[in-house]
Amino acid sequence: MKRVLFVCLGNICRSPMAEAVMRHLVEKKGLSDQIKVDSAATSSWHIGEPPHKGTKAKLKEFGISTSGMKGRQLDKEDFETFDYIIGMDNSNVSNIRQMLGQPDHPKIFRFLDLTDHKKDVPDPYYTGDFQETYELVVDGCEALLNKILKEK
Repeated sequence: MKRVLFVCLGNICRSPMAEAVMRHLVEKKGLSDQIKVDSAATSSWHIGEPPHKGTKAKLKEFGISTSGMKGRQLDKEDFETFDYIIGMDNSNVSNIRQMLGQPDHPKIFRFLDLTDHKKDVPDPYYTGDFQETYELVVDGCEALLNKILKEK
């Protein structure tokens, strides 16, 4: 079983979008019993809240569910639980490393470093561009799934 955790600042836009897209891809490939996906925040701002309305609307366009998803904050146990802890931007990666006390562990990395984009996923909470975020998230999730399947 491989476990994936996506992390952003508030856990209402980018990381839940990545969680939902990755779950959708995993289900389509019949791998739900082999890959588990979750998301978390580096901040405590939106604990218990559902994904942002923009995230939900964009995912709904593509038939991707956010059912049961609620914001939560990253905690130290996540380092032991997850095989991949993925920050949506460099700031998230830095905060994850600091919060988990892991200054340089390979299981913690920036999401789009697995793609040709090699950049941060912009936060649509501030940009308002949920389409751009969605497209980058799909690319990142496909790259991550390929990485996981190659490592099996």
